[in-house]
Amino acid sequence: MIGEYNIDGVFLSSVLVSAVAALVAAFVLRRVLSWAGAYRFVWHPALFDTALFVILWAAAVVLVRP
Repeated sequence: MIGEYNIDGVFLSSVLVSAVAALVAAFVLRRVLSWAGAYRFVWHPALFDTALFVILWAAAVVLVRP
């Protein structure tokens, strides 16, 4: 995933775009998991949220890669 995205003349790194997409997905998934009560089974919620973000970021990079 090399390159930039051109948004109205502003070049954004593809790493930044994929990280923001993963962050938005992590926020949404965190709200769903919290609503479902899944955090009762998690030992350390901050570590779980960090791992969730890293997994989603890796998935975003793999899905967008040509």
